[in-house]
Amino acid sequence: MPVTFRAHTLDNGLTIIGEVDDAAHTAAAGFFVRTGARDEPPQIMGVSHFLEHMMFKGTPGRSGEEINRAFDAMGARANAYTSSELTAFHAAVLPEHAPTAIGLLADMLRPALRDEDFAAEKGVILEEIAMYQDDPGWVLYDRAMEEHYGGHPLALRVLGTQQTVGAMRVEQMREYFGARYSSDNTVVALAGRIDFDAAVVQVAGLCGSWRRTGAARAQAHPSLSGRAFRVRQRNISRAYRMSVSEGPGIGSELRYAAFVLAQALGSQDNSRLHWAIVEPGLAEEAEAGYEPRDGIGDLRVFVACQPERLEECWTAVEREIDALADTLTEDDIARVRARVATGVTVAGERPDGRMHRLGRLWSYLHQYSTLEEELARVGRVSLGDVRDLARALATGPRTVGTLLPETE
Repeated sequence: MPVTFRAHTLDNGLTIIGEVDDAAHTAAAGFFVRTGARDEPPQIMGVSHFLEHMMFKGTPGRSGEEINRAFDAMGARANAYTSSELTAFHAAVLPEHAPTAIGLLADMLRPALRDEDFAAEKGVILEEIAMYQDDPGWVLYDRAMEEHYGGHPLALRVLGTQQTVGAMRVEQMREYFGARYSSDNTVVALAGRIDFDAAVVQVAGLCGSWRRTGAARAQAHPSLSGRAFRVRQRNISRAYRMSVSEGPGIGSELRYAAFVLAQALGSQDNSRLHWAIVEPGLAEEAEAGYEPRDGIGDLRVFVACQPERLEECWTAVEREIDALADTLTEDDIARVRARVATGVTVAGERPDGRMHRLGRLWSYLHQYSTLEEELARVGRVSLGDVRDLARALATGPRTVGTLLPETE
């Protein structure tokens, strides 16, 4: 039986979408809120991620322990994440538990936000920030995003900082929650063996009283001039360098070409960077990545090597970037297209993967496309498209950051 797409919007603006597959062996549900670090006032940077934690601390009718026990009793695979632009809460379960999972997620999305829970969880968040500060790659990424996006909201850190989280008050969190976690800023995505009509009735009963707030996102385009910076850190022995360049936004058809470009340049095996600097032993790590965002994207290149070989290593990176547009072939593109298509297909085979694709794309674009349509778009990526992006990568402004061991 084919997969059927369904959609319904409640009177308060909350949208429910689903890919119903009566032959599936599982069901998945997710609540996607169009809010993240770029939507936060700078003085409370990190509040979206903090709120993600608070959703698991309890509601007016359930304790945090009861939430965890309820997921465990279903055998659910439940989790949440926060990014620069989305916060999502999701669960994958056996079909008979789908209504219970939907009900639990809906309840979590209206947390108690108790003073004592806020105070206790703040310590957990501060420890998490400290833990990531011990990860050189993460330190360089955060700083590179700040430098690349400058005064634009995309420069804000998802975790926040010790200063912003440490000074945050529960009243500020409640105000942000009330403004952003609204009915018209939330999408419920369902996939698998789901009774969609029954789910709509259930969500309407649980979330129909949520209010609209007209939550919006600033859409100003960042000014990217390209800059270089250098930082040092104690207790590291390797050197790290990352470049960040502008890429297509998530609404652009060129995003498929950007995924192919990133794979061709810097996938973990059988890419230009792998054969140029990892396989010969010049670098221990080298990869390229692409992240499509709302209105813009970024293409990143990252290397890690011994400090004394950094400049030699980066010269090789620059050489590969500069030559990419002229040396890519149809065979290269066909091979990478196949790899990207496989990744898209594997991610979309299970209801859990379909739910995430549905929720993410609808939250950004308010439109639906089937897995087959997504694969067709990957298949239409041309050598010319990838070459044009490669030329833009080679000639456009690039933020280049370096992290080195602290010298005595």
